[in-house]
Amino acid sequence: MAKQVVEQFVGGSGMSTALKLIGSATLLGVGINQSMYTVQGGHRGIIFSRISGIQNRTYTEGLHFRLPWFQYPIIYDIRARPKRIQSPTGSKDLQMVNIGLRVLHRPDMRHLPSVYRNLGKDYDDRVLPSIMNEVLKSVVAQFNASQLITQRAKVSALVREQLLQRAQDFNIILDDVSITDLSFGREYTAAVESKQVAQQEAQRAQFLVEKAKQEKQEKVVKAEGESKAATLLGVAMTENPGYLKLRKIRAAQHIAQTISNAQNRVYLNAEALMLDLGNMNTESGSKKK
Repeated sequence: MAKQVVEQFVGGSGMSTALKLIGSATLLGVGINQSMYTVQGGHRGIIFSRISGIQNRTYTEGLHFRLPWFQYPIIYDIRARPKRIQSPTGSKDLQMVNIGLRVLHRPDMRHLPSVYRNLGKDYDDRVLPSIMNEVLKSVVAQFNASQLITQRAKVSALVREQLLQRAQDFNIILDDVSITDLSFGREYTAAVESKQVAQQEAQRAQFLVEKAKQEKQEKVVKAEGESKAATLLGVAMTENPGYLKLRKIRAAQHIAQTISNAQNRVYLNAEALMLDLGNMNTESGSKKK
């Protein structure tokens, strides 16, 4: 009887000890798990302590340790991310301009504790829209509407320079700043189109005037040439009557060559060929007498 009681007591205490060991191991595993955290690639971490607040140290990629419940990590993505806005603003000549801007931004990893204290994790939504609109309106107001098109590179450079300075005040790094869209109001667009049409019509009218002058000059030169040719022809016929006969022979050769190239057969007499050989013989006979 006493032996059975001792065995039950020993067995009960052993079970209790085993449960305690299992519980201790579980608590130890949970504690170790809660004491570790991992910073992924392209990220940085900072620690918030319930005792001292945000610590000034920044943790790089890899495995790190913390005190459970007293500390918890805050992870920042330090890879460049895009931010786009559309900003309607006015130019120097009071024209409405709708300009689009795109930036690639990331937090300065050296000042992540300050960024979290002042702006939080959504720093881009808190800061970038306001400073991007401010800089765009400031720069666009320095140029006329036409200069925004012809000097776009200069406008983009000024926007980039001023925006970099403003973002630096908030510990934000901008890797790229670019103007993605530039459009004007309907009234200005219609005015530009009307101006282009008017310029094209003026250029066309100027072309027609120049063409008319060239045609007039061509007619004058042609008339002068025909007059001079007629004078020379008259002198040649007066001084040498055989010149006219030579011209007739050449004309007859041209007619005969044209007809010979045709598919149909054609028979022509001397008169049709403009040779007029009978008159030529008569004239030569009368001269001999």
